[in-house]
Amino acid sequence: MPSPGYCGPVDAPSTRYAGSRDHQIAYQVVGEGPLDVVVVPPYLSNIELFWELPSFARLFGRLSSFARVILFDRRGRR
Repeated sequence: MPSPGYCGPVDAPSTRYAGSRDHQIAYQVVGEGPLDVVVVPPYLSNIELFWELPSFARLFGRLSSFARVILFDRRGRR
């Protein structure tokens, strides 16, 4: 049985890239709401892989039910 406030699974959003000199920073935005929640990844991360892990997908789904969730990868080359 789902937890109260959980709206069900969320499809992984498309990955976009923001430029920073000669590097690209991957980011995703999911959900809408009056709050912005910025997810700060651990030292090594892959925002596309997060969506394949059930616990992370549930967390992002819950957060996105009431807020705009912004995920980003650490700086890397595109």
